[in-house]
This record gives sequence, C-alpha cells and structure tokens, in this order.
Amino acid sequence: MDAAVVALSRELSKLRTGRATPGMLDHIMVETADVKVGLNRIAVVSVLDAHTLSVMPYDPSSMKSIENAIISSPLGINPTPDGNRIIAAIPPLTKENIQALCKVVTKSGEEFKQSIRRARQKALDTIKKSSSSMPKDDAKRLEKEVEELTKKFIKSADDMCKAKEKEISGS
Repeated sequence: MDAAVVALSRELSKLRTGRATPGMLDHIMVETADVKVGLNRIAVVSVLDAHTLSVMPYDPSSMKSIENAIISSPLGINPTPDGNRIIAAIPPLTKENIQALCKVVTKSGEEFKQSIRRARQKALDTIKKSSSSMPKDDAKRLEKEVEELTKKFIKSADDMCKAKEKEISGS
C-alpha cells in the first residue's frame, strides 16, 4: 500500500502545473549516440523562476538532442539555447489543459486506490489462510488493522489528488 502511495506521488509530480518544477522533465528521454537516456542523467535541471527552467547539459555537444527531446515531449515547452544551457519557458495553462489535467489526476488517483484495495484483498486472503493456526480474536484484530490501514492509505491518496488538482487549477 505504501508503494502505491509513493508511485502515485511520483506520477503526480510528472504532471505539469502552472509552476516550473525540475521533476516535470524527468520522464523525457534524450537520444545521444543512438542510446536513449533520461534527461536527468545527462543534464542538470533547475528552476530559474516560477515559469522558467534551466537545463545545463554535462556534455555541451548534447545540447541539440536535449533541445529536440524537450520540443517533442507532450509538455508543449519550446526551449531556447542560451550559451551553454537551455532555457525552457513554461507556458501558462489554458482552461482546457487545466480540465484535462484534473481528469488525469482523478484517473491516476482511482488507479492507485484500486492497487491499494488489491493489496488489502491479498492481506485479507493471507489472514484467512493462516486463521486456522491462530485464535479467532487475532484473525479479527488483524482484519481490522488491515481495514484501518486501507482507509488511511486511500485517504492519503485522495488528499494528494485534491492537493494536485488545487495546484493545477491555481485556486
């Protein structure tokens, strides 16, 4: 269940909001010397201000391929080379983009809540299988603990989704 919440937070951090974050470029794959590598492995991404990212490649010869990878990503960012770094201005979100991103957040939240429920079901099945070798009171107590944990993790996932939707919509 904990792994599902961590995965949800990683998934939500990739989504674009109105603010620039270094993590929003983590999923971009750059092709250098016929090998696809994650952007964060060949360059340092930092935030200049709320709407601008700076990408500083470790190898200046890879600037063009990094620039092309950012352009071809679905983020809608148009980077500009600036000496030995690339400046990526984050355009403001349109109303349609905000609604679409909120739907993606809701869908992601539901998928991860389902994985939490699957983990709960596995735990309950394990308790039932081993209940023959333990007192009934212990089995009931364990089932109750699993239910409480499930509620806690689902609430955590809901809170993360609500916070992300609030961040996206800017209200």
